[in-house]
Amino acid sequence: MNSLCRIFCFCLLVILPSARVNAHAFLEHSDPPVGGKVHSAPAAVRIWFTEAIEPSFSSIQVFDAAGKQIDKKDTHSDRSNRSLLQVSLPHLRPETYKVVWRVVSLDTHVTKGDFRFQVAP
Repeated sequence: MNSLCRIFCFCLLVILPSARVNAHAFLEHSDPPVGGKVHSAPAAVRIWFTEAIEPSFSSIQVFDAAGKQIDKKDTHSDRSNRSLLQVSLPHLRPETYKVVWRVVSLDTHVTKGDFRFQVAP
């Protein structure tokens, strides 16, 4: 019986951490791409996450090279895809921009991160 209890505890230790990891919304891909270079200025930054997010508590901010926030402050989700979050942009000039995101998944876990992309001349 004691060895059965040990096996059960071992299985819980192996299974629970992986279940917890899947409960967070992580960046899956973005447009413009993470670290990418685009030749035409995008009208928005769109980020897809690994699971559905709560748009009311999530945000995307875009900063220019001087550190000034330049997005239109209208972060919103896509009604047909609950894992997509986006923010509109003004016309961007050629330079490097920093995107900072923070999302809350439907189960209330918070994740955040940042990346850069470049608008080439």
